[in-house]
Parts: sequence; structure tokens; C-alpha cells
Amino acid sequence: MSGTPTFKRLPRAVREQQMLDAAVKVFSRRGFHAASMDEIADDAGISKPMVYAYLGTKEELFVACLHREGTRMMEAIAGAAAPDLPADERLWRGLRAFFGFVGAHRDGWAVLYRQARGSQPFAAELATMRGRLVEVVAGMLDHALRAEGREVGATDLEVVAYALVGATESLADWLADHPEADPEKTATRMMNVAWVGAAQLLRGTVWHPPAP
Repeated sequence: MSGTPTFKRLPRAVREQQMLDAAVKVFSRRGFHAASMDEIADDAGISKPMVYAYLGTKEELFVACLHREGTRMMEAIAGAAAPDLPADERLWRGLRAFFGFVGAHRDGWAVLYRQARGSQPFAAELATMRGRLVEVVAGMLDHALRAEGREVGATDLEVVAYALVGATESLADWLADHPEADPEKTATRMMNVAWVGAAQLLRGTVWHPPAP
């Protein structure tokens, strides 16, 4: 009998998802530099040459993981935050979808926002994804403000959106480290932080520094 391993023939798309699942798990645990293609192949139950043939080098595989997890996250948010909803409910549903994604895909979150953040060229990929998320949040705020008959400059909207996204990411990191935490309750906590401030903004309340 031959000692060469045999692999069940599967459609390419299915096989690629298996490889990406294994890669996300290994990258989240080891980081990009310490992860090995041998371990990823073993985890996926395939040969290492097949990983290279399907998804390329380790760097290309890591980027593919970033794109898949980032797309999953954005699709979850966009699918939940329908544009015809009231502003507060739209934000709430978006937050609930976001924290639901983090709770269900903790390895994916680790790859997106921990492993990719400090390494080039992956940090640039992450910055692009974050930019898209900021655009979504800024658009939601702009829509809410216009519904109230107010307009805010693009720079102010962008700054507020970056602040909300940054706070949400920090709380998501907390959630990723606390598997016992409920993603929906976490979304509620973030909503209370975010919407109270946003509601004040909608009413035109602005804080000014004291006079010198």
C-alpha cells in the first residue's frame, strides 16, 4: 500500500474555504510570521503544495484571509442596517451585527485587528477596510442629521465617525477576550455610549472650551 496521503476531491470553492478556515485559525493563534504553511495544510487536512497552488504564498494567503473576514464583517453590518430605518435603530442594528460577527468569528477578528495592525503591507489593507467602515458610519450620521433638518461639515462627520469606530473596535477587543460576554449586551452598552452623544449632536448641542 502506498504511504502517500490521498485527499477527497471537492469543488475548488469548497476547498479554498477549508484552507481559509484553517489559515484564519492558525494566523490568529500564531501571528503571520510564526505561522507555518505546514501547520495550515495539516489543519485543513490537505497537502502544502495544494495550499500554494490554490492561494499562493503565505503573504497572499494572509491577505485572502483579511479580505474574506473583512467582507463577512461589512456584509453583516450592511445587511442589518437598512437605510429606511430610523437613525437610532439603524445604528443599533449595525452595532448588533458587528458585535455578533466578533462573537461568532473571534479568530477572524484577531486576524483583522490584532495580527494585521502592526505589519506592512497588511496594515494598509486594514486601513482600507476601516476607511470603508468610517464611510458607512459617517453616512448614517449624515442621513440622521439631514432628517432633523441639520447639516454638518464633512470633516466633523468624519471625525465623529472615526471616534465611534475606534471606540467600537476597542470594545470588540474586550469582547474577543471575554467569551462569556453576550455580544448583544455589548452592543447595547456601546449604543448607550454612542447614541447619547449622537442624540445631542442631532439637537445641535456642542461643547466649547472655557474662555481663557
